[in-house]
Order: sequence, then C-alpha cells, then structure tokens
Amino acid sequence: MSFLLMICLAAAASGQLAGGNGGLLHIPSNESLAHCPSSCGDVDISYPFGIGPGCFRQGFELTCDTTTQPPTLFLGSSTSTDVIDTYAADLELDVSLIGFNITMAPGINTYIRSWEAPAKGFTIPNGSVLYVVGCGVGVHLLALDSNDTMGSCTTLCFKDPVDMMQANGTCDGIGCCKIDTMREVQGFRLRIVRQDGIVAVPSVKAFLTYYGSYEFRTEDLSSPWINGSNLLNTTIYGAIMDQPNCRSASKNKATYACSRNSQCVNADRGGYYCYCPDGNPNGIPYTQEGCTGYNPFPKGICNRFCGNTNVPFPFGLEEGCYALEKFRLNCRAGKLFLDRGDVHYLVRNISVDNGYMSVTNEQNNSTSNGTEIMVVARTMHGSSEDDPQLDLFDLTQENDMKMWWAVVSFTCQEATQDINNNSYACRSVHSECIDVNVTHGTQPGYRCKCSPGFGGNPYIEDGCTDVNECLLPNYCNGRCQNFIGGYNCTSCPRGKEFDPTRRECVTSAKLISMALGISCGLGFVMLALGATILITKWKRDENTKDKTRIFSLEELEKATDNFDATRVLGHGGHGTVYKGILSDQRVVAVKMSKIVEQAEIDQFVNEVAILSQIIHCNVVKLFGCCLETEVPLLVYEFISNGTLCELLHNDVSAKCLLSWDDRIRIAIEAAGALAYLHSAAVIPIFHRDVKSSNILLDDNFTAKVSDFGASRSIPLDQTHVVTMVQGTFGYLDPEYYNTSQLTGKSDVYSFGVILVELLTRKKPILINDVGTKQNLSQCFLEGLQQGVLMEILDSQVLEEAGQEEIDDIASIAQACLKAKGGERPTMKEVEMRLQFLRTTRLKKCQPISVMDEEIEPFICPKTISSDAQSSFIHTAGFTSEYSTRSYRLEQELSSSVGLPR
Repeated sequence: MSFLLMICLAAAASGQLAGGNGGLLHIPSNESLAHCPSSCGDVDISYPFGIGPGCFRQGFELTCDTTTQPPTLFLGSSTSTDVIDTYAADLELDVSLIGFNITMAPGINTYIRSWEAPAKGFTIPNGSVLYVVGCGVGVHLLALDSNDTMGSCTTLCFKDPVDMMQANGTCDGIGCCKIDTMREVQGFRLRIVRQDGIVAVPSVKAFLTYYGSYEFRTEDLSSPWINGSNLLNTTIYGAIMDQPNCRSASKNKATYACSRNSQCVNADRGGYYCYCPDGNPNGIPYTQEGCTGYNPFPKGICNRFCGNTNVPFPFGLEEGCYALEKFRLNCRAGKLFLDRGDVHYLVRNISVDNGYMSVTNEQNNSTSNGTEIMVVARTMHGSSEDDPQLDLFDLTQENDMKMWWAVVSFTCQEATQDINNNSYACRSVHSECIDVNVTHGTQPGYRCKCSPGFGGNPYIEDGCTDVNECLLPNYCNGRCQNFIGGYNCTSCPRGKEFDPTRRECVTSAKLISMALGISCGLGFVMLALGATILITKWKRDENTKDKTRIFSLEELEKATDNFDATRVLGHGGHGTVYKGILSDQRVVAVKMSKIVEQAEIDQFVNEVAILSQIIHCNVVKLFGCCLETEVPLLVYEFISNGTLCELLHNDVSAKCLLSWDDRIRIAIEAAGALAYLHSAAVIPIFHRDVKSSNILLDDNFTAKVSDFGASRSIPLDQTHVVTMVQGTFGYLDPEYYNTSQLTGKSDVYSFGVILVELLTRKKPILINDVGTKQNLSQCFLEGLQQGVLMEILDSQVLEEAGQEEIDDIASIAQACLKAKGGERPTMKEVEMRLQFLRTTRLKKCQPISVMDEEIEPFICPKTISSDAQSSFIHTAGFTSEYSTRSYRLEQELSSSVGLPR
C-alpha cells in the first residue's frame, strides 16, 4: 500500500467522524456531547442541532449571537433566519417572521423579493400561507428552484374609510390577500406589480406563516410593520442530506444517522430523517442513547435529599440529576412530590431495588379512600396521547399506594444486546435486568435489581455492594463465613449451640447445667463472700469521682430541685437535660428520657455500656445512672458553655467568640476523641451521630464529644456492621444511608461536615438564594469545584486565617466528604493532618528578634478572653432568666457546703 493511499484512507476515515465546519457524520453519545452548549438565550438546543465543532450533525449548525440581550439563535453561520425554538426529534425549527416590507417608489411598478433556506435540506412545509397587506397590487408566488407559479392574489382598497373598516378581520382581497403554498419548498420568490388607476398606499407588506391565521386590520396599511405575534412565526423542517434516501444511507453504517431501534423515512425533496417508533416523546433517534432517551450518567454533584426523604438515581430534583424527564421530582417546603398535570403525589419513600415509590394523593392526603384510588389509577393509566409521561408508571394498591416504574420500550433481551450501549440502565456490575410490563401489561419494559447477595442502587456504577449475611438474623444459625456475593454456613460443633444474641456458637446449655450443678455449693459460698467484699468496697468508693455509680432517685431530685423547670438546660431529640448539684458539690447534667419506649431504654443501656469503658479528656464523662424510675436517668459532668452548634449558629450577625485558632483546636480535640473511639478504645466504637450539637464546650472551651445513644461497638476482626440507618440529615454518610453498612468512615464523613461548619458558620441544611433547602456539604464541594469557595466562607475566617491554612482545612474536609467511604481518610489521619496544620501555624507565631527587639508576628493565636466568656450567655441567645437562674445556682452551691457527704 502506497503512502499516498494510506493518507487518502486516513482522510476518508476522518471524514466519517466529522464533516465540513466541524459537523459530525456519525452517531455520537450523550457523554461525548456533554461539553456542547445546551441553550442560547431562552432557546434549548438538542442534537443533531448544535453550536461549535463536534456538537452538530453536518448541515444542522446553529450560531448564537451573544451581543444581543437575550442572545439570539440563528440557523447556519449567517444571521438571516432567527430561530425561536428547536425540536430535535422532528428536525424542526420555529423561526421568526419570514417577510418583506416594500416601499413603492414613483415610476417603479414591479418589485421582486426572494427567500432561500440558509442551510441545505431545510424546507417550508406544505400548508404555509403568504399574506400580503397593501392596496392596488398584484402578487405572484413563485418556486425559487423551478420558477413555477404556486399562486397569485390581488389587493384593492376603497377611498371611503367606513367601507374599508368593514374589511377588518378578513383577508379576501380588500386591503389584504393570501396565497396557500400547497407544497413543500426550499425557498420562494415574490413578484409584486402595482396596478394603475387603483387606490394605493406607499408600502406593501408580505409575510409567511405556518401556524394559525392572520386577522387583517385597516391600521396595518399605514403601520411600518405588522405587530409581532407568535401566529406570525413559521416552521421549517430539515432532512439528513449526506445521502439521497434511506436505502443508500443504511448501506454506509459509518455515516448512517439513525440510531439503534429508530426507523428511517425518505424526505419528499431528497434526503431522509429518523424517528422513534411508538411515539416515544423522550427519544432522540440521532444519538447512541436513541429512542429510550434514558441517560444513565447523572452530573457530578446532585442534591439527593428533600427534607428527610432520600432521592436516589434514576430520580432527581435538578436538570442532569435524573435519567429521564419522567423521573423528575420536585421538592417543596421539605416535601417530595411527583407532579403529573393537576395531580400531585406526595412521595413518602423510594425503593430503587424493588422498583416502586410509596405515594399519597396530596389533594386528599389519604390512601384509604377507594374512590380516590380509582381516580388516581385511571389518571395513571390514561392514554399516552393525553399525557405520554404517564406511560412509565403503573399504580397498585396494597396497604398503601405504590407506583411501580420501568424503563419502557425495551425488554431485557433487547436492552442487553449491546451491553456497552450507553442507554442501558443497569449500571452496577452486580446488578441484573428484570422484564416487567407497565400500563396494565400493554407495554414492555424492564427494571434493575441488585444480584443476590448484594444490596444498594443498581442504577449507578458500583451501586450494588456486598451484603454481610453473617450479621443478619435468620441467615445462619451456626458458624458463618461471608464472601463477596454470598456466605457459607456450617452447624455448630458437637457440644456447642448457636446463641442468637451473640450470633456465635457457645457451650451447650446441658454441659453448662452439669458444670453449674457440680460447682453450685462452692460457688454459693464464694458468691456470698464476694458480695460482702463488693458492698464494702462500693460504700467506700461511693463518692469517688472517677467511678461510674448508681444514683438514688431521691439524690437526683434533691440535686435538681425536683426537676424544676428553671433547671432545664435544653431539650434534645430523646429527652430533657437538667442542671443539678450533688451533695459532694459537683455540678452535673441529668438527662431524663422523654418517653417510656423500648427503643429509648435500648439507647440508655447502650450509652451506659459505651461510656463506662471510655476514659478520654475530650469525651463527656458519665458519672452514673438511676434505675428507680420508669424513664432512664443518666448523670454526666456539667459542660458550662453549651454546644459548638449554638456558638456557631445562634447569632450569625454577630462576630463569633471562636477565633480561627480556637476552631482549629476544637477540630483537633473532636478528631482526637473520635480517633480514640475508632482505634484506641478496648473495643472499636462508631459514634453514628457526629454533629456540632453533640460537641460540648467546657469552661475553657475545650471540646467534649457527647451523646452515645446511637453508637455501636464492633468486634476487633470486623470493619463494619449492618444496622438500621440512624443519624442526622445533613451529617449522614450517603454510602451508609444506601447500604446500611456502618463503618468508621461514616463518622469521618460527618466530621467533614463539622469542618465545613467551622469554615463557613452555616448550618448543614441551609436555605439557598432561591428559597430551597440545600446540603452544606454539596454547596461546599460545588464551591471548591467552581473556584468560588471564598464566597461562602465566614468573614472572620477570611480575616484571621491565611490562604494556605484555609486551603489545607478545605482539602481535609473535601477528603472526608468523598462519596465512597474507602476513599476517605481515617479519623487518626484527619487528626494528624490537623495537628500538623496547627503546629505549622504556631511556628509562624514565634516572636522574631530584630536588633535585640522582639516583633510580634502578623498572625498569632487568639484565645477567648474572660470578658468574652462572661458575655457568652448573651451572645448565645440566652435571656436574663438564664442569668438569674445561674446566679441562683451559685448561691445554692455556696450554701450547700455544709451538706453531708
């Protein structure tokens, strides 16, 4: 093969990819078009139309003039045809008025005007009408290509204005006449001839329209132009012109424009166009995704919460975050809605793995009314001509209304023919396709489900993760070994039986009873002796501050003045906290559970079990508990300066009492406590509800991590536990939410949100500029990505911190907020990075000696002054009543010195 021939072949191959001026001659994917402009001013643009090289099919280039306000869109590279709307699926463009304003000069009786489509293949459709407004002229409409006459008309006018007024509203020859095109044309020519001896006006107006009809008004004869109206717009249709017809085009697969599952039709004047069968309104038959219209690739950052309701893909709230327009949901006042015409469904839950939504008709807010169910069902099963968006959903009633969805138009066999097809919905490796029928079984479709042994979201990459069956009840009553996608279960060895509480094989109860029988006598004697020693030691150590003890109800009632309302420090989600003074003069916080429920008691027991084995200066200390009441009572050390949340958010208009150095120190202390829980405690502990309101600040504003009711301890040989999802929205790890697998990285994510709070002084769920709720973490990550982070930072941080320090903290927060837990650092790594940052900052604050004089560095740590501490109760929003109550407690403390110990 000669070198010249190789060059020719390479040129031919590149011609299959792109035509002249950057126009494509192959079928692109949505992903390859993601960089292309999607709009110009108010006009949306979809392929095959496009702006810029690689963004349009050859012959369908558009130009956006950004010098106008709003920007103006034109067909082709010229500015002759103003585009006001595009319809990619039909190759249709709505263009502004095609017409002419002709001034009649003395002595000139004949005028010629013409219009030609600015791009090859575009035609004016059959049924367009030419209107001519004027007096005393004859008009001939000619085809531009053949010069054939397509029609003619004449206009006359009366001298009497009253007679002319009677012609208003019609266009039948008095002041106005019209010509029907009666055929499809690529352009036209007008021949306008002035009639001698007939009443005339100085100008004639001629314009072409496709939609509606024009109503003549006498004043239009003297107006400089016809008033703009959408009735005066017209439509032009395009065709693929690189081949003369479908048969010729389909032979060359490299340049064929119609995607898989679309159909080809010959255009009347040459060329061809493609369409989606079954009237699919979402399909664009010119891209690889083709007629499904399904986009399996959401944009990078999407808001996935509306209030407390998760919005998993393929559903979404914003453009680019959902797979189909039909999957678009709306968030209003913290509630999630599926809007379908006049019917609004309140979405209570979305189960992606099972393929349904639990909904309620918001108009009646009831799911038990049979009439309502029938009305909704009839609406949902309406014909696609009435509302094609409803084809996707099917409605059933069990104990609640459930909407089932599917990806329509394809069966699993059809969808998986090309597994690499970008429109295939089941994206996770460990997912499978399931055939379903929607709209009463009349239309085929499919949905996705995680493979057996996996759980999560099958519609996103890596969305289905392994389920550890060994941690789930009723899966294995013996020795269990988990592996990816399954598990092995063997019976307990002889002499042992399965303990469902401990989920392990233990010594058989029969053997235990025999052992107990033999040692019962000796054990009784030793038990009595041991009890005597224990009681003596307990009494001796009763007032020891470092031991967890059992308090009597009488003692706690005396300490809290019978739980007086003036002693209330705050109300939490699980109970009320009172301030009290014990007989040994210690000030304590007493937490009383709100209601008598097993779940509350479980959390009470869990918190006692967790805190009794923790000794750390940055973890709130548990002094003991009371077992004499129906509701649990826990006694903690009293933390005087409230929570980090109060200090940051109570009054954002005032300067925060926490300097930049204080914020770094508090972050280090909290990170150290969490790192201790994860890796240094006797048994690793995951907090599960890390948030700024659970970080308390003592007299010196030292951080104390609190509230371990939701915490979980795990065996040393395991990295995670499967639990019911629990936590606080805004701080909740999205991976934990989707998989129910709690790991130490879940606490890391929540801590990342706290770092962002310290940087911005904004709450984890904030109201954005348009009045809707948004995750702070999402706003922070978007700010980093777009380079506008400084716009959301706290002004005090900008004043006190250096740019390098801000970047370092932001980098740590970004690492903590990674979507995948495996990509996040450990809490120990986070603590070490923060310690390094603080050490570097302190070195910068060392005094500099210059000529035997010390010069204070420009940036130095600032601690909270005593004046600032004394004003904290005012800054934090406490009233004078709080001050009075504090004074009363101080008096009580001083007067209780003589109480017996």
